[in-house]
Amino acid sequence: MGQDKGNGAFRGNKSSLPNKNCVVCGRPFTWRKKWERCWDEVKYCSDRCRRNA
Repeated sequence: MGQDKGNGAFRGNKSSLPNKNCVVCGRPFTWRKKWERCWDEVKYCSDRCRRNA
């Protein structure tokens, strides 16, 4: 259910995922499953931006 790991196809609706803008570079980035519990605390789009903060 959800995601078929064999072919990498996503069966959900990615356009409905929440977005944020990185506080360092201003790039928009999309919610990820690993950020499910801490989405309100996520500020940076990448490790590089986190280091340059």
